[in-house]
Amino acid sequence: MDARKLIEVLSVAERLKDTTRHSFTKNGRHESVAEHSFMAALMAFFIKDEFPEADMDKVMKMCIIHDLGEAFTGDIPTFEKTLANEKDEETLLYNWIKTLPSNYAAEMLSLYDEMAKRETLESKIYKAIDGLEALLQHNIADISTWIPREYELNMVYANDKVEFSDYLKELREEIRKDTVKKIEENKEA
Repeated sequence: MDARKLIEVLSVAERLKDTTRHSFTKNGRHESVAEHSFMAALMAFFIKDEFPEADMDKVMKMCIIHDLGEAFTGDIPTFEKTLANEKDEETLLYNWIKTLPSNYAAEMLSLYDEMAKRETLESKIYKAIDGLEALLQHNIADISTWIPREYELNMVYANDKVEFSDYLKELREEIRKDTVKKIEENKEA
């Protein structure tokens, strides 16, 4: 990629460092979209041995780019996001992708298409990681940052996304145990 174009592309992606999510960090600061994407990609790296048949480099790419659209729209929590919000984000993202060099645009569009269809093993792993990372972050953050609906959401969210994998079901169950422990400890306090 041409050096000037790379700087322009990274300047757009950099917005995600300041785009906050509903989630909080352990120290009580709003998590950024970039931090969420980083942790998701890191999860993909560390679980690669559990999926020897999958192209985990592709999964890591999916994790890195999956929320790039939020550089244009900001983050809308999953429990508030509407179909119209999703369409707006997709339109803005795809308009930006069209400005990229053709080989990068083609690869990104192919990845986004695969992620949306969720038919391949890689896209299923990415989607599970996206949900599980959010749950992990909620468990890491202080429970005082949770809104009332999150007590139930942390118990059931992403269940459907892990059904295809025994390993991811086990990981989901361990996260649920941490959620239960966190809620119980909060009741005792």
